[in-house]
Amino acid sequence: MSRLLLRLNQIEKTYPPTINPGERFGAFWQLLTRGHSQGGTQVISDVSFDIHAGQSMAIVGGNGAGKSTLLKVITGVLAPSAGSIQQSGSVAALLELGAGFDPDYTGLDNLKLNAAFLGLSPADVEEKLDDILAFADIGDSINEPVKHYSSGMVVRLGFAVVASVRPDLLITDEVLAVGDESFQKKCIRWIEGYLESGGTLLMVSHNMYQVQKLCRHALWLHDGRARAQGDVFDVTQAYLAWHERRDAEDATRQQGHSSANHYGITELSIGADGEGEKRLAMGDELTVTLLLRSPDGRAPVALIGVVRADGTPVYGVASDHDGVSSQGTSEGGFQVQLRFPALSLLPGGYAIRGHAMDPEGLRIHDTAEVPFTVVGRSRELGLVRLEHEWLS
Repeated sequence: MSRLLLRLNQIEKTYPPTINPGERFGAFWQLLTRGHSQGGTQVISDVSFDIHAGQSMAIVGGNGAGKSTLLKVITGVLAPSAGSIQQSGSVAALLELGAGFDPDYTGLDNLKLNAAFLGLSPADVEEKLDDILAFADIGDSINEPVKHYSSGMVVRLGFAVVASVRPDLLITDEVLAVGDESFQKKCIRWIEGYLESGGTLLMVSHNMYQVQKLCRHALWLHDGRARAQGDVFDVTQAYLAWHERRDAEDATRQQGHSSANHYGITELSIGADGEGEKRLAMGDELTVTLLLRSPDGRAPVALIGVVRADGTPVYGVASDHDGVSSQGTSEGGFQVQLRFPALSLLPGGYAIRGHAMDPEGLRIHDTAEVPFTVVGRSRELGLVRLEHEWLS
């Protein structure tokens, strides 16, 4: 087992109640007399994980999930309300833009100060100065006060200093989301080289492509708690599926079943693992069963489709398109089954959507939906996987 660089054990962070002066005074008094305050707002709860040398881990989650707060606790900017943190080795962090920079000092002065904080001696700074300036690539602005810098220039300077130090553990918070494309590519190339040479990375990002590209493990924070933790593909796919479904629920509400006087759906089910959320692997077989009812004894037309969790259509087919009729059941209803022998869907959140149509196939009378998740190790983009080969 490689060397342990970071261990979090049941970390919690609660901000004391400070809405009015009385609450602020009470919280301050409790901190003085008890070492902690009661009440307040809990933003991190019971988070635990280990990071060993050579590992790369991402923290993902929506806005307000507690990601940046957790990084501040790890780096010592904030003290945890409960739990313990164990660290070893050198650590460099790139958190909020401009953190650690004096806005009235020049970029060069800030460069030297930050390099000293990270453990570089003045001689080391002079030796590496040309490389740092070349990496930052901000030209003559290095001699201007930092308060005149754009956010992208601040990140360039901060990342250039960290790149010259090559710490045992690098912690970043959305730094690759700022700056132009060429600098982002430069940073990614540097991080890839840093990881290949044995470096360790802990990053926060909303860019799942970068997370999957740079990290092997991930932690999904939701309302301050670890909702999922483990392999980066499993965690990010679960997170994206949840996000897409939430967006779809905000955009549209699922249509209710029709009355008994119309063609309707009695049940829609899919053959997939899981009592709750259904899970399939890329290439798995999927069978859809749709039970229908009819007010006049005529067989309804079934329309079955696959949609992404945000509602984007992927594929659809109606029973009358293929000359298939709904089969009568012993209960007096009708049934159709559709089998996909090998789903070519890429990992993500999807749903099977079934529609009951009149026998003429002219109007949709009822709709039902069953969500499912496709899992797998793939960095391909889009909705479906197309067979392909690279030609030299």
